[in-house]
Amino acid sequence: MKGKTVLITGGAKRVGAAICRRLHAAGANLMLHYRASAGEARLLQAELNHVRADSVALIQADLLELAKLPSLVDQTLQRFGRLDALVNNASSFYATAIGEIGPAQWDDLVGTNLRAPLFLAQAAAPALRKTQGAIVNITDIHADRPLKGYVVYSVAKAGLAGLTRSLARELAPEIRVNAVAPGPILWPDDGSFDELARQRIITNTPLRREGTPEDIATAVYFLLAEATYVTGETIAVDGGRHIAI
Repeated sequence: MKGKTVLITGGAKRVGAAICRRLHAAGANLMLHYRASAGEARLLQAELNHVRADSVALIQADLLELAKLPSLVDQTLQRFGRLDALVNNASSFYATAIGEIGPAQWDDLVGTNLRAPLFLAQAAAPALRKTQGAIVNITDIHADRPLKGYVVYSVAKAGLAGLTRSLARELAPEIRVNAVAPGPILWPDDGSFDELARQRIITNTPLRREGTPEDIATAVYFLLAEATYVTGETIAVDGGRHIAI
């Protein structure tokens, strides 16, 4: 990854920050996108630029504003002169029970988890073709195993899994497109999973433990830097939960 440039959405904290640290450690320059996490973004930028000066730039944007998405790519090219990879990591996640779903929840969850990755990939494609680049989408175990009470989120991630396969065909042979599907890595900040719910999930995970953000970052690095003959694939990083009954 040395000398290459990666645009990553939602890179300021949690799994996104782990991906940033892993790719930066491998030598990549980063355009780190954030929406509201300005403080975390600036701290991470300072941390990584201390290691390697001028290697990380920030860009703020609401991914629901479609007209602004091409500017993420344009500003990356202006800052670093090239684009080698796009990591669609940003995501909204919350419950949407049947009978209570409205257009706002649909627009938000589908907008961040499916629509933005599509339009960012479309905007990035010309630059990625020039560098024989790659795209990695962060999907979810619930793309294949819908989470009860989270209808719209599950549908959006299923769409992103399908988009991954479709883009792999559309953008070949110059651009590879793959995905990473996390399982129990980090619990939501809103406390929606209590201790009992967490233990139930871990018990139904073959490896019987939570994963870490670094596990996801390692898979992203593999797909970008090492898996040069892999496209249209989704790697499940979930402790085997996708095979559990």
